[in-house]
Amino acid sequence: MSEIPMEGRTQVNATNPSPEKTRNRYGRMEWAGAFGDVGTLIPFVVAYITIVKVDPLGLLLMFGIALLASGLYYRTPLPIQPMKAIGAAAVAGGIGPAALFGAGLTTGLFWLLAGATGAIRPIAKLATKPVVRGIMLGLGLSFMVDGVHRMTAAPVLAGIALIVTYLLLTNPRIPAMFMLLIIGVASAVIMDPRLLSELARIHVGFKLPVFSLSAMTWNDLVTGTLLFTLPQMPLTLGNAVIAIVAENNELFPDRKVTEKKIAISQGIMNLVAPIFGGVPMCHGAGGMAGHVRFGAKTGGAPVILGSILVLMALLFSDSVAIIFKIFPNAILGVILFFAGTELAIVVRDIGDKKSDFYVMLIVAAFAMWNMGAAFLAGIVLEYALRREWIGI
Repeated sequence: MSEIPMEGRTQVNATNPSPEKTRNRYGRMEWAGAFGDVGTLIPFVVAYITIVKVDPLGLLLMFGIALLASGLYYRTPLPIQPMKAIGAAAVAGGIGPAALFGAGLTTGLFWLLAGATGAIRPIAKLATKPVVRGIMLGLGLSFMVDGVHRMTAAPVLAGIALIVTYLLLTNPRIPAMFMLLIIGVASAVIMDPRLLSELARIHVGFKLPVFSLSAMTWNDLVTGTLLFTLPQMPLTLGNAVIAIVAENNELFPDRKVTEKKIAISQGIMNLVAPIFGGVPMCHGAGGMAGHVRFGAKTGGAPVILGSILVLMALLFSDSVAIIFKIFPNAILGVILFFAGTELAIVVRDIGDKKSDFYVMLIVAAFAMWNMGAAFLAGIVLEYALRREWIGI
């Protein structure tokens, strides 16, 4: 029998692994990357459940469904995150779930109309490269600062987790996220021996979501709009429209998205979520950075995380608060820290033009406080520099 020519063979070696090994490696990394956004998700979910008294079933189910839809439709690790300004205001203000549902409806309506009518396009065009990079730098630094703050809760544990993560960050065989989760579970049990007895109380209890808008009044709708929706809009514009589009299109140029598509997507999911007890959600740029930093390259990561959340909602909604205790705050801090570095390092392509770098830094500083103010400050500053009204 004649030998197959070299050019017709599949080389199976260290530099050209078999298709099966390649699939297994990518599969592991998608699973690892799926957990890259829990540093943001879990603290907000726990606060919503324990302080605001949102039903875990509807909350997790709608997050899960939104993640599934995002991964299947966009085919990139496009995330689903809680809207942070709304979440912080709800937790601090002691306002019940009904106002949150009202905020979700008006938030969804606003972004759906902004996208469908094309109104988002002229606004997005104002976001030049220095402005966009400044928003991403500010958001990345905010994640890193928040991560460091959480790590101080258990500095020794955080130090070990940081070292392990750096050692395994580019290892395709042992994903860093898996080791982080193992360290987190082990340390949680060691630090709180009672946790084992609490975990033993976890039980399966199948439930279906209920219609959640029956308890909402016009007063809740107005309250949610004024206290939650309006303050959130500029933050969403900067973080979950402009920044996520720039990040996605740079990382995945073969699977580009537009501001219009993202706005409509956020509109639809926020109009649907409150019906079944979900809270306002967005496509936060930090979430994609977390997924990608820990290995995600496709929509498989949000599909995996979404599937887990749907199962937790339908089968374990009564035990969610206990389950999330296996994630120590210090470990969540490490995850946030690395997500922040992934997001901030995107600014390396800003170039050496002094004015661009200056605008980026100013926008980043404002972005660590307020995304809307950062966007406005960047536009005004860049226009003034271009017109030579001011000099630097």
